[in-house]
Amino acid sequence: MKNKENKPRIKVMKDGPYIVTGSVPLVQEVMVMGSDGEPAGWKKGIRYPDQGTYALCRCGASKNKPFCDGAHTKIGFDGTETASHDHFLDQAEKTSGPELDLTWSPKFCAVARFCHSAGDAWNLAERSNDPASKNMALREACDCPSGSLVAWDKNTGKPIEPDFEPSISLIENPQTNISGPIWVKGGIQIESSDGIEYEIRNRMTLCRCGQSNNKPFCDGRHISIGFKSGS
Repeated sequence: MKNKENKPRIKVMKDGPYIVTGSVPLVQEVMVMGSDGEPAGWKKGIRYPDQGTYALCRCGASKNKPFCDGAHTKIGFDGTETASHDHFLDQAEKTSGPELDLTWSPKFCAVARFCHSAGDAWNLAERSNDPASKNMALREACDCPSGSLVAWDKNTGKPIEPDFEPSISLIENPQTNISGPIWVKGGIQIESSDGIEYEIRNRMTLCRCGQSNNKPFCDGRHISIGFKSGS
């Protein structure tokens, strides 16, 4: 077991990169599209060489993406963090169904659109006494990379989460040729630039285009600006 000093961790640097420690695996993850043109799953892409510590670009301007090359200083990047430190459930809306509840927070939404892949997840949850609707609602919720959408078991009151090891994925959408956010998996601690720890969650997405209005988290702005990593 890793000691506290070696646990996976992400430190947000003031107006600078994300410093990742604890030998966290880094891979590219590609959206797979369904016949309706909506996201339907994920497949692994490039795996980067293992490193104990590395710095990921968050200004969007590095010429060595996904890694930082110091471009944030040249462009005068303003990386001021505006995200709330409130817990997810305090920022979420709830939809109740007969066998499944959903919570959704627009604050954390990275606009990945898995919630629309086979009918809106909320409508499916409201019909969750139908096994097919329940299973699809679960799939859509668990495919949401940001964790803005979470399914909850009605009997236990516990969240239903994918089983992730601590790792980081760089999201790519080949259909739109747009690079998405940094997908943080497996309960990695994220620490703000002023030393305050954000709530630990199984999945979150961090901005890597530099334009989010909810830094350090992604708010989908990479789509409107057509961000492309080029890595």
